[in-house]
Amino acid sequence: MSHRSIFILPSGFGVIWLALVLLLFLFGTNYQNNLVIGLAIVLASVFHTCIIHSYRNLAGLRLSARKPPQAYAGDSLSFPVTVSADRSLFRLGFSYPGERQVFVSCVDNQEQTALVPMQPRPRGLWHPGRLKVESCYPLGLCRAWSHLDLDTSQWVFPAPVVSTPKLGRSEHVPESQDSGEWLSGVDEYAGLKSYVPGESLKQVAWKQWAQGRGMLSKEFAEPQGAPLWLELDSKLTGDELEKRLGELSYQVNQLAHSGQTWGLKLAGRTIAPSQGEPQRQECLKALALYPGKAEGTGQ
Repeated sequence: MSHRSIFILPSGFGVIWLALVLLLFLFGTNYQNNLVIGLAIVLASVFHTCIIHSYRNLAGLRLSARKPPQAYAGDSLSFPVTVSADRSLFRLGFSYPGERQVFVSCVDNQEQTALVPMQPRPRGLWHPGRLKVESCYPLGLCRAWSHLDLDTSQWVFPAPVVSTPKLGRSEHVPESQDSGEWLSGVDEYAGLKSYVPGESLKQVAWKQWAQGRGMLSKEFAEPQGAPLWLELDSKLTGDELEKRLGELSYQVNQLAHSGQTWGLKLAGRTIAPSQGEPQRQECLKALALYPGKAEGTGQ
């Protein structure tokens, strides 16, 4: 943090201190009392020293934003900020506009993380605004502060609502196959395994058997049935829409946890079937930004 971005003003206590210095100086000069004048000069010197130390307590501070933890609508948010400095800095406060301030008692060359809080927000992509770093060290006479843009944001997903998935069916797969269940597939060859009596003879690797390698069967990695589809009725509005988005949020988490492949159909957007954490994140972000709630800021 450079000197160009640090601002310093007297605190409320500092204003009273300066008023006392002025009164003592006027009293001393009026009554020609050198002792009182000397006391006023000492108090003024203390204030001047506090200005220097207040500045030094912010100068050289290093900050960087980290990825905030996953959050759902109604959760209290927190933005991790990593802080460090070449020398010890004391009693630093961190806050976003309109939010509660959190303090770090001592910052040194060892990196530490401050969790800067933010009140719960509805679903969407939220930008907290500029981070305020503040210090009243050492005596509280001066308040030094700076505003920094760490370019961070927080995804707030719809709050999960426990529900049973209403799965769509592919038009290209016979109804008998579209059970929504995961079976041993025939889509992607994964290798060979020892033949187990009772398995379909269609799975037997006859070429390898003819080469004298024994009875082996082919193994496949993908499901035989159609991929699962989650859908959102575009006619829903208000509380019904938010409830349905919450149900889809819950179902996306459940499908991701079970390792299944699924797709998501929204009004004006279709997310192709896939699986894993990338698919989960893409679907939850699409639900968070579904029309009805927009991007927000912390201000």
